Amino acid sequence: MRDHRTDRGGYDRIIAAAVAAFVGVAASNASAQSASTPSNPAASASELAIDAAVPMPEPANAPPPSPTDFKAQAMGLANGDASKPSATTAAETKPADAKPTDTKPAEIVTTATAPATQANETKSDSASASAAPAAMQPPATTAPAETSPAATATAPAAAAPAQPAVDQAQDQSAPKAVAPVAAADHPVADKLQELIATKAQRFFDRKAERAAAEAFYKERNYAPLWSASGVATDKAKAAIARLKAAETDGLSPDDYPTPDFAAATSPDALAEADLKLTEAVLDYARHAQGGRLHPSRVSADIAYPDHNPDPAEVLANLATAPDVAATLDSYNPPHKGYKALKAKLAELRGTTETAPAKMEEGAVLRFVKPKKNAKKTVEPMEDPRVPALRARLGITENPDDTKYDETVAAAVRKFQADSELKATGVLDAQTVRAMNAPKRGRTIDLIIANMERWRWLPRQLGEPKLGNAYVMLNIPEYTLRVMHNGAQAWTTRVVVGKPGKHATPELTETMKYITVNPTWNVPPSIVYNEYLPALQQDPTVMERMGMKVVQRRDGSVHISQPPGAGNALGRIRFNFPNKFLVYQHDTPDKHLFAHETRAYSHGCMRVQYPDVYAETLLNITMPGQNYTAARIRGMYGSSEVDLRFPTPLPVHLVYHTAYVDDAGHLQTRRDIYGRDARLLQVLRGNDRQSMEVAVNHAQPNYSRPAANLPRGVAGASSAPSGGDGRNFFEMLFGMPASQPAHPPRPQRRVQQRQAAR
Repeated sequence: MRDHRTDRGGYDRIIAAAVAAFVGVAASNASAQSASTPSNPAASASELAIDAAVPMPEPANAPPPSPTDFKAQAMGLANGDASKPSATTAAETKPADAKPTDTKPAEIVTTATAPATQANETKSDSASASAAPAAMQPPATTAPAETSPAATATAPAAAAPAQPAVDQAQDQSAPKAVAPVAAADHPVADKLQELIATKAQRFFDRKAERAAAEAFYKERNYAPLWSASGVATDKAKAAIARLKAAETDGLSPDDYPTPDFAAATSPDALAEADLKLTEAVLDYARHAQGGRLHPSRVSADIAYPDHNPDPAEVLANLATAPDVAATLDSYNPPHKGYKALKAKLAELRGTTETAPAKMEEGAVLRFVKPKKNAKKTVEPMEDPRVPALRARLGITENPDDTKYDETVAAAVRKFQADSELKATGVLDAQTVRAMNAPKRGRTIDLIIANMERWRWLPRQLGEPKLGNAYVMLNIPEYTLRVMHNGAQAWTTRVVVGKPGKHATPELTETMKYITVNPTWNVPPSIVYNEYLPALQQDPTVMERMGMKVVQRRDGSVHISQPPGAGNALGRIRFNFPNKFLVYQHDTPDKHLFAHETRAYSHGCMRVQYPDVYAETLLNITMPGQNYTAARIRGMYGSSEVDLRFPTPLPVHLVYHTAYVDDAGHLQTRRDIYGRDARLLQVLRGNDRQSMEVAVNHAQPNYSRPAANLPRGVAGASSAPSGGDGRNFFEMLFGMPASQPAHPPRPQRRVQQRQAAR
């Protein structure tokens, strides 16, 4: 815009005359507006609205201006005195953060409704005008007509359009200080700004990270993060060293290529190196915290919540961190189990593996346990290879004994299980070949696969309100643990799902309540795939099993089993609603817990001692209620009882085929679902970008199609109203259903929430 203050002569006098004429007209209009006030019934509603929205100066007590009022100003312009702006101009060009005299931010807020009564108060009252429109305020006291132009010029400023006091206080706050870019780094900063504006996608292919990097560099005036005066900083050197050591975290350094700052001798090269290192640290932080691959790439039966770090926070942390290496390391899982595996990985890589003596092939060796009351004692088989076998399997007792006794057979059985062989305890040719195969590489791969699984879990496993308590069930170990206050509070054996379509899923959910005397609502998959075909063969089979068959008006079939000692869920069900429709429960088939391999269910988990499990959970979630296993067993009956937790308890279903036990020994378990091989296959793949993208697997379907029941199905009935509109998920976990047209009939269900019975 042109600056008229630099003009001279007649043009200025023309402007002065125009200003005088304009002010005269404005004064006349203001006098007319003074008649359109709330006291004047002739004023229209639209005029009042305009007055309220655009406050006008109060001219009632001031005479109309005359040309003499502008004589001095016109003469000043004629004499070329344009270097000193008028008071009005000064007020308009005053910085937003400049504070009026004798005004404090707190006073702006607290005097929002106070009218202006003095000339010096009109400055602070401009902030309070939002509380009451100017048209509704008393007229401000103005100076007499003889007042100097500079003084009268402040009156319109008092009636300027007001803004809220809080906003003005924020405007008056000092802007955020930005460190100036060093002169030596200006060329690099210019190149960084150019690269980010035109080629950011070349460095940051993920939208969130690209936006974070753009905002981060803009906020620092595009000053380089990793170099100063053309040389890599100590921060850059520490970050590069940590990225090159990514293999200690079970990651691959190849995924985080680092630039060579020594070879970057131009501003262009330094800018590119800066962005490349920023890209590398963002990739590392994301992989370290959330994992290199999306779990859905391994199986549709894995559902953990994503928890990748915020890239903006990563950059902010690295920019201010005194120790960049420690900051990068902090994105790895904080869990004890992960750290123990990391230590074992370093132990395996840090020692030179000495190949054990090769086992010679020979006769098949087996141990035959003597029968009770046997008249003849069966001596163990002997073989010269047994001492070497004892040493190989870590048996220190009787190291030179050549007998293939029960101790040796048990060690062979464990080796077979760990090697994913059939655990027979028989030393056959297949077992000998497995003993002679290289083991170190396979063990390292197994550790890396399980370190990746730890990254999928939430960083906070437990509930802080409950002493960081949580439940962790390890599927291939067939074991459940309750953790509380950093220690194991209880553990038990479990039965998990059969391999294939009935595999137990991996997930993180929260247990919300326990049901005593549960009804078993048979899942649709079992109804249609197993029970309906059975009814075709034997129409009375459901009645003999104590099952209730209901066919709704839409033709769908619902089968349930009422509470009781013979219920398939036993006496207690532990509910953590999830899309896979799985839960933990009791079972009448107690004999299965004696088996070493316990994968027999349709996906749900059977608990060996459910009453003690319930006692443990209730004493954590409801301390002081004095729940005991005996008291819980006293609730057994024919009516469902829900014991709801005031605070839900986290439940983690995991698939850890390698872990470190409390004694510090590496334990491995058989890959019963074949997920290790799939995980390692994806990790070794060449498509590094797609492995982080979720696979859209088919979601569980709770609907029930119409079916034809065979004639003579015993106990079958028809639902009189076609059901209550709930799907299977809602019936199973008690989630709210859509409201029916008529209130449902009351059911025999006891709701016991927090009070003891």
